[in-house]
Amino acid sequence: MVILVINAGSSSVKFTCFDMADNKKVLASGLVERIGIEGTTMKYTNHKGDEVKGEVNVKNPTDAIKLISERLLDAKHGVLKKLDEIKAIGHRVVHGGEKIKDPIIITGEVKDTIRGCFSMSPLHNPHNLNGIEACEGVLPGVPNVGVFDTAFHATMPPQAFLYGLPYNFYTENSIRRYGFHGTSHAYVSKAAAELDGRPYQSLKIVTCHLGNGGSVAAIKDGKCQDTSMGLTPLEGLLMGTRLGDVDPAVVLYVMKLKNLSIEQMDNLMNKQSGILGLAGIGSSDLRDVEAAQDKGNEQCRQALEAYAYRVRKYIGAYTAALGGLDILVFTAGVGENSSTMRASITKGLEGLGIKVDPAKNAVRSPDPRVISTPDSAVKVQVVPTNEELAIAEFTHALVAK
Repeated sequence: MVILVINAGSSSVKFTCFDMADNKKVLASGLVERIGIEGTTMKYTNHKGDEVKGEVNVKNPTDAIKLISERLLDAKHGVLKKLDEIKAIGHRVVHGGEKIKDPIIITGEVKDTIRGCFSMSPLHNPHNLNGIEACEGVLPGVPNVGVFDTAFHATMPPQAFLYGLPYNFYTENSIRRYGFHGTSHAYVSKAAAELDGRPYQSLKIVTCHLGNGGSVAAIKDGKCQDTSMGLTPLEGLLMGTRLGDVDPAVVLYVMKLKNLSIEQMDNLMNKQSGILGLAGIGSSDLRDVEAAQDKGNEQCRQALEAYAYRVRKYIGAYTAALGGLDILVFTAGVGENSSTMRASITKGLEGLGIKVDPAKNAVRSPDPRVISTPDSAVKVQVVPTNEELAIAEFTHALVAK
């Protein structure tokens, strides 16, 4: 069965085409970016190693899906003979609210739910829905499946997802912790159990998805018990440009101090804070900040220590919440590639049974691997995430029924 996975953003559409019958082989993948603005480009790679790059005439998501379809059928670089080989399309959708707790075939009612979450995910849900409707128009009759970032976290108990607001804010307005990066947390936690050789349903796992955005999840017996992001992706860790956990009074104080509107404060918290704001070098990329630290930049050193401290604090809190820990997992751009940050995060956690082997930690590899010492009570792993494959697997399982 051929599955097309689509991740539609504000000005981009990322795609991966899988042949699930051929060992989940990636037939083709790529990205259309800068949609609707000058310099729109497309990158396309097939399983033969062919690469096609260049500017394209794409004005909207529908144009992008049409172009992707044409590339998949291209006489020279294509991987399909007919579009009806595509049996389902899996979509990444960020917010499903309380109604959607599993991957689901897209219907009118599901689209209404996605729209209902626009206010909680204004930067993602509208564009995710645009991608779905573009596929419905270009590939009519092909089932579309939504895989929601919030779904994996739907097993959190009330004590983890409730805020300390009057209860009617939850019952009437659905204000609660939802969590994000759920597809990644689900994928890497299962992969970690496989690498460890123990049943997924018998383990206590903490997963650290660390990229430009970041979150930590506590997983027990295969179910999420808690996660660091909240109603929106702003809560939790210090991130690339997001400030993470903060005293709510700080928000009101800064708005009054700087005479900021709601929109300006939202922009400050989401796009000007975090590592970008703390390091002060005009970049949120940890590689740039680490390079500046190595040259003696004290402000960058403090920013990196603050980043590591937040992650370390959540690991300790979630170890307590789970009543112990079997596996600690690092994934995503920073988690997979920065041995320096992994070392900084795990420094001083020996009391929790976490011991990292410096030599193993220094190894760069695209494969899942153990980086803890043989005598570490907690297995520490680096597991590359693959959200596209996870979406394809969920989509295949649902449509195959």
